[in-house]
Amino acid sequence: MMAANAIPSGFNIDAPRWDQNTFVGRLKHFFNITDPRTVGASEQELDNAKVLVESCREGLVLPGTSVEQLHYAKKLYDSAFHPDTGDKMNMIGRMSFQVPGGMAITGCMLQFYRTVPAVVFWQWVNQSFNALVNYTNRNAASPITVTQIGVAYVTATSTALATAVGLNLYTKRAPPLVARWVPFAAVAAANCVNIPMMRQQEILNGIVVTDENDNKLGYSKKAAVKGITQVVISRIAMAAPGMILLPILMEKLEKFQFMKRIRVLHAPLQVMLVGGFLIFMVPVACSLFPQRCSMAVTNLEPQLCDAILAKYGDKVPYVYFNKGL
Repeated sequence: MMAANAIPSGFNIDAPRWDQNTFVGRLKHFFNITDPRTVGASEQELDNAKVLVESCREGLVLPGTSVEQLHYAKKLYDSAFHPDTGDKMNMIGRMSFQVPGGMAITGCMLQFYRTVPAVVFWQWVNQSFNALVNYTNRNAASPITVTQIGVAYVTATSTALATAVGLNLYTKRAPPLVARWVPFAAVAAANCVNIPMMRQQEILNGIVVTDENDNKLGYSKKAAVKGITQVVISRIAMAAPGMILLPILMEKLEKFQFMKRIRVLHAPLQVMLVGGFLIFMVPVACSLFPQRCSMAVTNLEPQLCDAILAKYGDKVPYVYFNKGL
């Protein structure tokens, strides 16, 4: 192991290892923190990682701690603890659980799309999963009540079910491939409802915006709308390749005789193929927009814009905020 004095002077454990202003830099970052292998980390490992990260922030790194150990601790910390509160997130809601959780649910949605009961069940399961993910990865500076969570869940689930069942009935006479795309249409529609509803407090009351040094400047509803819009786009992009391309692949594969003989394995096969897509698409989708979102002061609400300009002049051209995931 390296000695404590081998850690570079001025080492900042919270500084991103890769440039977050570029897509490639963000991609490397999210490949790191959405790594599904971190789901297997024990509670003790996660707690130890948090202690190490917090100790490093205070400059109290124990002798023998290497830079790589600090980077790995930060990886575990980022994968399991909320960036706003520092609280441990529930395992199912973490982005690192998107691959194992998403592949199982999406694979089943794509396989069991022919009957209304199956569509209803799997869309309900998916929206329950999404609601938990959306709540877990919200901007935690804006609290949400149990009633609001319930309304968001019911609204998004109803939207998904109405879309899926309606399209499922409408496509009975359509080509088989069209019917296979119904789950994606339902997921996309539900995301447009689920995420804004789950984070409605941010839209109603605004989210905290800061200067580049994290000094609080006020609350902005426009910043909330921008952040939530980017999250909706990212979530749809995350699901799109697997849910659009996989049905085409399965449509062709199922015409082969060997596939007709192993129908019982179609669902496991789809689950595995969806997992292959999600391993890449989870970090890619998270990387589409910077996690620390920015917005020109002149694009904020007039009152907040005037207040910032009056106090800082042109010294603060942009504000920054956590858009969530």
